[in-house]
Amino acid sequence: MHHKAALILSIFLSLLAGQSRPGELVVTRLQYGGGGDWYADPSSLPNLIAYAGAATGISMAPEEARAVIGSDVFYRSTYFYMTGHGNITFSDEEAQLLRMQLLAGGFLHADDNYGMDQSFRREMKKVFPDKDFVELPPDHPIFSAPFKFPEGLPKIHEHDNQRPQGLGLFHEGRLVVFYTYESDLGDGWEDQTVHNLPAELRTAALEMGTNIIVYALSH
Repeated sequence: MHHKAALILSIFLSLLAGQSRPGELVVTRLQYGGGGDWYADPSSLPNLIAYAGAATGISMAPEEARAVIGSDVFYRSTYFYMTGHGNITFSDEEAQLLRMQLLAGGFLHADDNYGMDQSFRREMKKVFPDKDFVELPPDHPIFSAPFKFPEGLPKIHEHDNQRPQGLGLFHEGRLVVFYTYESDLGDGWEDQTVHNLPAELRTAALEMGTNIIVYALSH
């Protein structure tokens, strides 16, 4: 295939990835600069999408979309997911665009895959300089429907022997960013052979991921 034809096909497939049938929820993986591996845990979102759809009946696009902030796919998306191990950097323009998209009804789930915490918190201060993360208590609705987590966010993969925390940024009472810290849900969503986690931990991760989707759609 000639280079030009291959480039056109690549652009078409990229755009198609951000499209869905009417009524389907698209989970959009957020790309970012800075050198961190935004593409980490490649089998995680397909597994979560399949599990959440089967468990709840929510119509979901079977494949994740991937979006650079400011792209057409980004503007068509409302449910964003980001993860990684390394540095995260938003330009001032990207921070402003992400802020606008979230305040307009979007939702971001950020999952600490170890190593992103310091840069993620720094960059979210660019996005919401007037907001601070607050820990969601175990009785928050995100931990109770459709699956019950009476102790709050489950611990899936050990990092620094710290307890897991579900942290939120709120705007006018609405949760716009949910940060799962020291839990690593994405490792639990991945194929079993990747991390060899016990079945009960994989199930807990998938159930918690489903709760996040349900909460974001209903609040």
